[in-house]
Amino acid sequence: MTLADPAPDFADVADTKARFAEHGYLVDDRLATTVFLQTRLDKPVLLEGPAGVGKTQLALSLAQATGRRLLRLQCYEGQDETKALYEWDYGKQLLYTQILREKIGQVVADTNTLAEAVDKIAAQDSVFFSERFLAPRPLLEAIDSDQPCVLLIDEVDRADEALEAVLLELLAEFQISIPEIGTVVAKHKPYVVLTSNNTRDLSAALKRRCLHLFLDYPGAQRELEIIRSKDTGLSESLAVRLVGIVRSLRELELRKAPSISETIDWARTLAVLGVEELTAEVLSSTLNVVVKYERDLTKALDAIPRMVDPNATVPDSLTGHGHGHGHGHDDEPAPAAPARTPVADDGDVDGKAKRAAKDQPGRHEGGYNGRPTKPAGSAPAKKVPSSQGARSFPTRRRPV
Repeated sequence: MTLADPAPDFADVADTKARFAEHGYLVDDRLATTVFLQTRLDKPVLLEGPAGVGKTQLALSLAQATGRRLLRLQCYEGQDETKALYEWDYGKQLLYTQILREKIGQVVADTNTLAEAVDKIAAQDSVFFSERFLAPRPLLEAIDSDQPCVLLIDEVDRADEALEAVLLELLAEFQISIPEIGTVVAKHKPYVVLTSNNTRDLSAALKRRCLHLFLDYPGAQRELEIIRSKDTGLSESLAVRLVGIVRSLRELELRKAPSISETIDWARTLAVLGVEELTAEVLSSTLNVVVKYERDLTKALDAIPRMVDPNATVPDSLTGHGHGHGHGHDDEPAPAAPARTPVADDGDVDGKAKRAAKDQPGRHEGGYNGRPTKPAGSAPAKKVPSSQGARSFPTRRRPV
């Protein structure tokens, strides 16, 4: 595929804002200034903040606004450098070895011992460990690309610290070292955007190499402008009211607060349903568009009627305790619900608190490595005589 020529560099901050707006992404002065400086200083940008505030979309819009190709590395736990940098194509190497079997036979034909044959083959290592057999992954592809590109390293906080260390050379020098080949230096320095949801703290070394910006939920006016720019189909008056409702929901300290993208989804949902008035019933029946956890849903259902009308009397049907929850209205009191085990959060979490919870001594119930201890009254542990070790590991005589 032939790529279009990249657009010229941003002239200034105002030009940055205007070109992002052309592609449906509204940036404020602070964000526009950061992006403009990134393109002039050749520095990566690290965006931290809650999910759904537009961190990933910024990279996509930057690629559109600059006419650059987008390369994306989606980070996850357990990811290693072979999925991020490069790996050797062993299948291709084996195929070439089979095809060249006769030629390899000629190379070792004049050798008399196995050691001589191995030395002859070893001298040909550079043939099989060359760029021909190198399978580039997103980071190497971005460095080695003939066309300028935007490199998105998404959710870098989910990757292990080992991968974070691998990134340092690229972020500082825009190069990657491959032991068998050498150092690959960027033909065109990519615009690098890293995103983090603060699952864990990132190293100071990584932050030092980047322009850092915390991206939070926007103000009411800017969020309204974003909804307008997305052509949701919702009327202006309802959009204003909806933004107010969403901002009130965020103040409830939900496990997962509604994001900007979810506000847009809610506006589109209401428009598709042809809603002409935001009543408590309408908002409650569509609340699942923006609230993703059962505990949050209960809390939001309790609050919605009073968000619409502060003097409203909340009927049972809107609090989540009415019909349809599997518990009836019999005369006999319902048995107490068993305590529920908290579910591990896989979304936005406080990285510091999460690590602290993992580091609590005695967190593994039972014995060592979490193995259950023997119940009381069970048979006592078998006594091991002092001579057991000598029988298990008899003295060995050195071979003569």
